[in-house]
Amino acid sequence: MLDGRTLYDPKWYQIMIDELREARRLAGWSQRTLADRLGVDAQAIKRLEKGIGSVSTLISAMTALDFQLTGLGSGRSLPQQLRARRQKRSMSLDTLARKTGLSRTTIASLEQGGGSVASLLRLLSVLAPRVRRRAPERAYWGQGDKEDRDSRFTPPEFMEGIYAAFGPIDLDPCANTLSPVIARRRIILSEGGDGLTDDWSGRLAFVNPPFSALLVWLRRAHEQWRAGMVETVVCLVPVRTDSAWFHDTLSADAAIYLLKGRVRFLDTTGRAQATPFSLMLVTLGATAEQKERYAQLVQGFWLSRTAETQGEQDQPMPRLTY
Repeated sequence: MLDGRTLYDPKWYQIMIDELREARRLAGWSQRTLADRLGVDAQAIKRLEKGIGSVSTLISAMTALDFQLTGLGSGRSLPQQLRARRQKRSMSLDTLARKTGLSRTTIASLEQGGGSVASLLRLLSVLAPRVRRRAPERAYWGQGDKEDRDSRFTPPEFMEGIYAAFGPIDLDPCANTLSPVIARRRIILSEGGDGLTDDWSGRLAFVNPPFSALLVWLRRAHEQWRAGMVETVVCLVPVRTDSAWFHDTLSADAAIYLLKGRVRFLDTTGRAQATPFSLMLVTLGATAEQKERYAQLVQGFWLSRTAETQGEQDQPMPRLTY
């Protein structure tokens, strides 16, 4: 037994792997997307998320997802942290081998970045039983900008791709007097309007919502589109896909485009600053032609979709493939 857990408790072994899977989902990446970024087969990621595979693949995935561990020790890499942890606890390779049931050679290999994920998890259960994922730091736009982090405006050069692919914008429901977005109708809170309560209208609505109220605005956009108040909605939002509503409701109707690189938003002084997080377009009612034009103009890719039943391409309620 170890801290009330059996050494071979597969449930405990799976904790870190579950966290890694969740980090991938929060990034908005499918298993294939992560595999492509690592240059491995998608099957390797599928196996990794079952606790099977090589430590080298695990380390590459952790790097791509900015997945860091705490409770190990100093070191720039996982192998360095393992070695530092063992030395801090004054444990020789032979001693650790006896405690883990692993061979001395296997432990030495793990400290060089080799070995299997199963061996690594067994080693961690003895060497660092309280190891866990380090909580990602909350990203703000810049030092001292926490209070006005919602006061950021979509740059004109980014909007050119929106106009060219989707056409003129009829409605900006969360507009600002300083925003360069061109729309026939703008709902501005400081002028008495409220896009969360006022009815939407028109063929195309573009929504760059306050990111602190992201889910509220996405729900409103989906509600107004479902009610037929607006034909097409294009939302520019951070890649945050962890809510149950996103998975259970929005993903059934939305087409999502993952943007490559970072968008340089404008602050209230007109200064441009890149977002400290990835962005995506969440579109409702976009046509195949509009999506194709946008992909030709802006770097990124549309998430693949698969219909729940066989039929025409416009079969209702398709779902995203993760």
